[in-house]
Amino acid sequence: MLGKGWRVRDLHALPKMRQIRETGRTFLQNAKIKALAVSCLMPNRLILADDSGLVVPALGGKPGVRSARFSGPRATDESNRRKLLKLMVRMAPGRRIAYFQATLVLAKSGRVLGVEIGRVWGRITPSEQGSGGFGYDPIFQPRGYSKTFGLLSVRIKDQISHRAVAVKGIKSLLSRLKLELAV
Repeated sequence: MLGKGWRVRDLHALPKMRQIRETGRTFLQNAKIKALAVSCLMPNRLILADDSGLVVPALGGKPGVRSARFSGPRATDESNRRKLLKLMVRMAPGRRIAYFQATLVLAKSGRVLGVEIGRVWGRITPSEQGSGGFGYDPIFQPRGYSKTFGLLSVRIKDQISHRAVAVKGIKSLLSRLKLELAV
């Protein structure tokens, strides 16, 4: 998503990297924890960390930062969707509003260089539609579309998703940093 000119590796490429505990109460806190921890272990490198999830305001922000583990320690995408749908079964259509949020933090040598937040608003459908994507995609219908993320093409999701919005901002920041480093 960053485009040409960037070599990106995820932590799976660094098997000896210790696991970073996400102890924050917000996406921003968790993304900062990860970005700063890795940037201290790998100084002088640009580190980009992400924390993201689904937020349902009518449920007090749940699943939120616990999106991946919403149904418990052994959560699966299916069990998380099932739990969310069960909680919302009697909820009026107007209260089914939700958004995906991606928070990206760019850091270097233990210092935050920038933060970008991307959101895509929509609603939680009463039942699963489609099997594409992952997580909550089959029950999330983005605003302005008649299909869930589980039915939309990867091309469309890559244009409108929460992560696409956040990456667009990070790309701008990276371009400015590249110019500053070149001077």
